[in-house]
Amino acid sequence: MTGFGRGEASANGITCSVEMASVNRKQLEVSVNLPRELADLEPTLRNEVATRASRGRVQVSVKLDTSAGEVSRLSVDSALAAEYLKAARELAASLHLPDEITLRDVLRWPGVTDLSRTELDLEAITPLVTSATSQALTQLIATREAEGTALKLDLEQRLQKVQDLLEQITSVSSGVVEHHRKALHQRLAEAGLVVDLNDERLVKELVLYSDRCDISEEITRARSHVLQFQNYLAGDQAVGRPLDFLMQEFGREFNTMGSKANHAALAHLVVEAKTEIEKIREQVQNIE
Repeated sequence: MTGFGRGEASANGITCSVEMASVNRKQLEVSVNLPRELADLEPTLRNEVATRASRGRVQVSVKLDTSAGEVSRLSVDSALAAEYLKAARELAASLHLPDEITLRDVLRWPGVTDLSRTELDLEAITPLVTSATSQALTQLIATREAEGTALKLDLEQRLQKVQDLLEQITSVSSGVVEHHRKALHQRLAEAGLVVDLNDERLVKELVLYSDRCDISEEITRARSHVLQFQNYLAGDQAVGRPLDFLMQEFGREFNTMGSKANHAALAHLVVEAKTEIEKIREQVQNIE
């Protein structure tokens, strides 16, 4: 599911900001972008995301602003400066050049000065990262839940359509055998063959056809899937993967109905139902 979240925490002149963005994925993928100093925190951040999300590709970006909390220390290597100066004056004398060396020149010589910054205290920064991550993750989940609410309404409407089509299929299927009996008798009559409707051969043919085109078991299982789907939607647990599996079973039942159907109206209803099921299946891929 898609979502976005941002968090920020500051202390002692150091600010940590965390941004998270997620897009649809069948499994959970967490990508973390951290400053070099915080590389050791990557497993912790991955685990934090995994505790509250089970699907989607989540991109985590962590930034540190330490400019207000940095302490710089300037050091001067006087011995090195003296060696530079001695060598420069000796060279100037050997080349008969004037000695015009200034303090500015000395300070520019490599290694004479060194401006170093104090190392970051990871233990002090970790709580900031944790706080900002928690804020970002909370916002991310909130936006995903908002999308989920809209998605749930769409799924309920489509599931109701499948249920309505299932009832129509049930109604039509109950008359398929009688329809076949009349059609068979009509074809025999058109061929000039007079057959008693109680003829054993005709009855046997009708019984065999009835067995082949009976979809009552598939209808019963499909109704059970509808109820199970509704129960999943009514719950508050992660149901993405169970629904994904359930949609496979849904498709299997209607495929069987379609293969058994030898009736135009029934086949049309099955196609409509399979179309809705495919739309539901695509949406289910986005559910947590």
